[in-house]
Amino acid sequence: MPGVEVAMVAMATELNLAIVRDLGFEPPPAGPGDLLIAVRGGDPARAVEELDARLAARTAAGTTTAGEQPPRTTRSAARTPADLVLVSVPGEHAFCEAYDAVEAGLPVMIFSDGVPPAQERWLKELAEERGVLVMGPDCGTAVIAGVGLGFANVLRPGPVGLVAASGTGAQQVSCLLDWAEAGVSHIIGVGGRDLSAEVGGLSTMRALRLLDDDPATELVVLVGKPPDPEVARAVREVAAGMRTPVVEAMLPETDLTEAAARTLRALGRSVPEWPSWPGALRGEPRSVRGLYAGGTLCAEAAVLAGPGEFTDFGDDAYTRGRAHPMIDPTLRLEALSRVRADEVVLLDVVLGHVADPDPAASLAPAVARTPATVVVALVGSAGDPQDLHRQAAALRGAGAAVFVSNAEAARHARSLL
Repeated sequence: MPGVEVAMVAMATELNLAIVRDLGFEPPPAGPGDLLIAVRGGDPARAVEELDARLAARTAAGTTTAGEQPPRTTRSAARTPADLVLVSVPGEHAFCEAYDAVEAGLPVMIFSDGVPPAQERWLKELAEERGVLVMGPDCGTAVIAGVGLGFANVLRPGPVGLVAASGTGAQQVSCLLDWAEAGVSHIIGVGGRDLSAEVGGLSTMRALRLLDDDPATELVVLVGKPPDPEVARAVREVAAGMRTPVVEAMLPETDLTEAAARTLRALGRSVPEWPSWPGALRGEPRSVRGLYAGGTLCAEAAVLAGPGEFTDFGDDAYTRGRAHPMIDPTLRLEALSRVRADEVVLLDVVLGHVADPDPAASLAPAVARTPATVVVALVGSAGDPQDLHRQAAALRGAGAAVFVSNAEAARHARSLL
């Protein structure tokens, strides 16, 4: 509202109380079951009246008729007709909700991070006994029969199924396939730790078998970071016994763009020239500064772009208490304001549902102000709600070079040194 300098509406958890104190407020006694409202500037009383009106409107819109009480727990919800459970609660509570889903015989996608590896392993072993799939924890992206869950791009249907221990890695490969007019049947995220020794690849192997039985899937792409050697052997044994061919896209053995090209060749299709838009060269770059929202994209860039410093702002250390950088650009904008003129700034902008509805609106002005050369990997499809071409034009207009391939963006950054 006009004149309001700071506004926060959140549950009064210890973390949120600490944030409010950092903002200069002294909160009243409150606990996690209380709603905390903090307003500074303008007319605070009028702001609270507006909030009350909006909350009342939401309550009225959600009112149900007699006998239609919505379920209050995962266990009661699982008794209603359902195909899948999606868990998105603070990590310390995710295990219990996922356990109830698996016990009910339903597959579960755990969007939450912060679940201990031992709990993840136990949950996936239980899922094997129950014959269901656990996607996650920290599964940010899935597309099941065309329905996007979490961060998901608008993709044309097609013959390629992805099993991904990487959300943004799956988004990069699937968007490149979409550019080449080869769509996807499903994207099954398994969580970034699934291929570790602690977890043992349990969800990856189950997902491979599921896609092998899927008549809409003609080829499977396995996306992830370097797996544990023993886990890799077990996963490859499963893949070798499948009727459906499998293409591996495992960093750093192959980059994601090359994996997309190999997939197209395996389908008997030509590999297109991936779109890019030139940018301005500022100064004399001597090193690369990577400011990334996607962990796998950051890892790929660090391998390909040469000497520099790379930060994954989607890491748990940066997301506790705040939205993911694909939603909230604040931390990356602050970092971009501090770069030097002798650096190439390499960053990703990931489009699709749930992501920032207009990332260029805040990023392009920051790019225009920075003294450094900027290279952007713009990961998205032509059908995404943000309008990829409009985003590219805005970023290019601010001086950035833009590539739909993260690998090509990283190599371009290296060529500028």
